[in-house]
Amino acid sequence: MKGYIQVYTGNGKGKTTASLGLALRAAGAGLNVYIIQFLKKGDYSEIKALSRFDNITIEQYGLGRFVKGKPSEDDMAAGAAGYLKLCEILKQNRYDVVIAEEANVAVMCNLFTEKALLELMDMKPENVELVITGRNASQKVIERADLVTEMKEIKHYYKQGIKARVGIEK
Repeated sequence: MKGYIQVYTGNGKGKTTASLGLALRAAGAGLNVYIIQFLKKGDYSEIKALSRFDNITIEQYGLGRFVKGKPSEDDMAAGAAGYLKLCEILKQNRYDVVIAEEANVAVMCNLFTEKALLELMDMKPENVELVITGRNASQKVIERADLVTEMKEIKHYYKQGIKARVGIEK
């Protein structure tokens, strides 16, 4: 089966949810799925749920905090380690679906470069479906992708002070 490059971007809710829905569908079809989460760390509800699947692997390369301004050395090291791991995963070609969650944000935060993300897209094996999520996908990433979906926020209760809820947003 030929694999394509999908990008889920935009300022609206649903990028991670869409990628995890695809992971669930792929796992149900017997495909092997690898999910790397940049910037995230912690025992999110989706981690607990997806850990029940033998054919889904999830690894986190973040410190579990927002990166604002110049990233710390620890943030940079985590991002670099995640990028190298993702390159290794693609080169091994053991997974049918590879999801790089928040990779666009990692580029925006300078954890690795746009050029590095484009190189990663180029190294994708022909049979692998690569999904890249995160707001602010660059124009070059959008042009290189085969499918791009923009989640557009129309209204969000977060702006009314509603915090992320377990099982719904986290």
